[in-house]
Amino acid sequence: MAKHLDLEEQEQLAEFKHFWNQYGNLISWALILVFGSVAAWNGYQYWQRSQAAQAATLYDEVERAAAGGDAARLDRAFADMKDKFGKTIYASQAALMVAKSAIDRQQPEAARAALTWTVQQARDDGYKALARLRLSALQLDAKAYDEALATLADAFPHEFEPLAADRKGDIYLLQGKKAEATQEYLKAYKGLSERLDYRRLVEIKLTSLGVDAKGGDGAASATPAAAGVKP
Repeated sequence: MAKHLDLEEQEQLAEFKHFWNQYGNLISWALILVFGSVAAWNGYQYWQRSQAAQAATLYDEVERAAAGGDAARLDRAFADMKDKFGKTIYASQAALMVAKSAIDRQQPEAARAALTWTVQQARDDGYKALARLRLSALQLDAKAYDEALATLADAFPHEFEPLAADRKGDIYLLQGKKAEATQEYLKAYKGLSERLDYRRLVEIKLTSLGVDAKGGDGAASATPAAAGVKP
């Protein structure tokens, strides 16, 4: 009986050796890839957490410098943020803070630089849209109307569309293009919630142009004649 079992074991061993000789390398490489992928994923997750923690720390430095009005310290911290963590949400938030601080110090060029960087580098569409709106406001103040319109030219996320339309209306109005301003104000009016006080401000702008925004939701009044402009 023992010899019979020994023979079976030998046959099984021989079959296993044959199988391993044929598929052993493939199995080994498959296991290496699986465990390597797991290790790489865990390493990436750790790296992500580490990067987020470091970015948050540097953002706090930007925030403290802005609150303290230390322009030199703020510039250094923001430069480090852009260099090391430029693709993070923290960098976009820091850029908007730097721009606000620059405006408070009456340094519009520095504010424009920070906002332009955000428009070009931010990965989050919301922060990018907010930067474009603020940048267009600075360009409008500088009477760079064509630049402001170019800043607003590309599509905005849906929730920002009414604000962009309102800003375009302001620009067109300052250019003396009342018909175009009316169309943009009407877009803004229709896109804003009735619960927002801002909608009332847009309505006042339309009224000043001779347009009844509430009349058919403004659609019937959106004509050059209604805006006081010759066809």
